[in-house]
Amino acid sequence: MIASLITAPNVIAALLTLAPFLAAAFFPQTAINQPRKLPIRAQLACPAVLCVPYVLVAGAAGVFRWGWFALYALLPVAIAILLWQSARADLEHRGNWRDFLVLAVLGLAVDLRWFEPAWPAHLAIFNKVLLLDAGIYGFIALRGLDAVGLDLRLRLHDLAIGLREVLAYTPLALALGLTLGFLHLHRSWPGAAAIAGAWLFTFFFIAVPEELFFRGWLQNLLERRMGRYPALFLTAALFGLAHFNKRAAHFNWRYVLLAAVAGIFYGRAWRARRRVGASAVTHATVDSIWSLWLR
Repeated sequence: MIASLITAPNVIAALLTLAPFLAAAFFPQTAINQPRKLPIRAQLACPAVLCVPYVLVAGAAGVFRWGWFALYALLPVAIAILLWQSARADLEHRGNWRDFLVLAVLGLAVDLRWFEPAWPAHLAIFNKVLLLDAGIYGFIALRGLDAVGLDLRLRLHDLAIGLREVLAYTPLALALGLTLGFLHLHRSWPGAAAIAGAWLFTFFFIAVPEELFFRGWLQNLLERRMGRYPALFLTAALFGLAHFNKRAAHFNWRYVLLAAVAGIFYGRAWRARRRVGASAVTHATVDSIWSLWLR
């Protein structure tokens, strides 16, 4: 199955989709400064190129639809316009209604899988990363939201903070998860390659996008309006609710509870130095332990 997905159009689309994400993560100043050299109309229009990966993947698979093409061309532009307006309406970066509207649309679209039918089977991850690209461009390049912390050039303190929060959360998660019957211990020990592969995939494609959204953007904005602790707990609660439909046909309250508690520790890791890398280390490690030994 994996071999059938590795086609020239899919590989090119993957490179185009990952380029904005990786540029912002590893070359943050360049990713911010280069778009600002363009005329404002070009800055607002250029996110329309995010429709190209959809054209390549869907066209090659024979599932291309003009409606989905319009969505991936126009939604990123709408996000850019709203966040450009927000930057001018909210000079103190305390959070404008446009910021929270964009976050609601991005969050619900990913969580409720609104746009996944646009993609061939097993390739819906393109949708998540394209929406992430649109958010990165809007919030970081146009909105200029500060203290986000999307810099994946990890430092020792990122690892230290991230693993500290893992050690703090794990005993609580084990006690709560085993008591509720949500966690189940497994005796098998996967090889080192499997552990490393699971951690790296989780870090880049699950932890970083979710930590950027919930901590770098949402908690960041809420702190300016509510203060540190209310923002931490509200963001953690919303993070927990975002897992209501995971691995269950109905409301999975056990998953919501464990995720909400985890969100407190992820939020603590991020706010220690305002670094998405630190909270992503915590998130990826917790998820990897769960998926390899406790699920």
